[in-house]
Amino acid sequence: MTEPHRDWHEKLPYALMAYRTTIRTSTGTTPYSLMYGMEAILPAEIEIPFLRILMEARIEETKWVRERQEQLFLIDEKRLNAVCHGQCYQQRMTQGYNKKVKPRLFEVGDKVLK
Repeated sequence: MTEPHRDWHEKLPYALMAYRTTIRTSTGTTPYSLMYGMEAILPAEIEIPFLRILMEARIEETKWVRERQEQLFLIDEKRLNAVCHGQCYQQRMTQGYNKKVKPRLFEVGDKVLK
């Protein structure tokens, strides 16, 4: 921890990229995917050609446009799935919390700490 903290603004884009491309437990997907409808292409994937990059590079323009339109139509479905996943996650969290809660009944005249 001997690095100066004055250059945090230079490291912020990398931290944001990591945050946006990490799968969230609450939604089951990445924030980038919810926003743009597809997973982000990481800088490492550009340097080292992955199958996804090679496949996209060799398709015709009309086919590429058609696939992009299909992806746009699927964005709403992905967002709906994320909402459903989030609701299930909240229910699990609520059930876990409620297991630990001990109900207490108070009567008129009982002394309680305010």
